[in-house]
Amino acid sequence: QGKLVESGGGLVQAGGSLTLSCEASGSTFSSRALGWFRQAPGKEREFVGAINWGGSRTYYADSVKGRFTISRDNAKNTVSLQMKSLKPEDTAVYYCAAASGMVVPGPLERRYADWGQGTQVTVSS
Repeated sequence: QGKLVESGGGLVQAGGSLTLSCEASGSTFSSRALGWFRQAPGKEREFVGAINWGGSRTYYADSVKGRFTISRDNAKNTVSLQMKSLKPEDTAVYYCAAASGMVVPGPLERRYADWGQGTQVTVSS
């Protein structure tokens, strides 16, 4: 069974930057698409973005497009979420997730098989 562990969360001022990392272990994550989701207090978990197995294709939610960048290093079994121009509405618990296949399956949670425990990001105004 694979395991995903996020890190890098914290408190940042609006307009600042933060990079989250997700380390995968115990499974063939290098051949699987990986995604990032987030859940703000009182809201449902939502899709942030995803990257295919080789890193050649990325997809983003409209709310983060142009501000967030996803990348991966298959040699290290890691995926990163670089966040810039952060806004208070970006405050949430951020989760890393792995799809079953190589291609990004879209924004639906149920299409991602493995999940990390989440890391808190708080953006102060």
